[in-house]
Amino acid sequence: QVQLVESGGGSVQAGGSLRLSCAASGYTSYSNYCMAWFRQAPGKQREWVSHITRGGMTSYADSVKGRFAISRDNVKNTLELQMHSLKPEDSAMYLCARGSFTSCSSRATSYNSWGQGTQVTVSS
Repeated sequence: QVQLVESGGGSVQAGGSLRLSCAASGYTSYSNYCMAWFRQAPGKQREWVSHITRGGMTSYADSVKGRFAISRDNVKNTLELQMHSLKPEDSAMYLCARGSFTSCSSRATSYNSWGQGTQVTVSS
């Protein structure tokens, strides 16, 4: 079955950087799927952060635009999120997700496979 495992989270000071990774396994063809990062802070709804299409086109939430960069490695079957200039409001559990063959979306309901998440904590 499809498995997604995130890693790379941790605690950093505001202005710092982290790189998150999501390792995928069990895919018939990983490169054909939209992949995305979401985040969820305690007591808040799950928030879309970024996605990348099978063709490599990227989209970002306004809150992270210019600071985060999503990428994928279709040889290693990994998804990454490079985060720079981190702010306390970026603190959350970050989850990777698999979407569809045909499109990407900012809606969590469009994604059918999820990882367990990796925690990011940004202190002021």
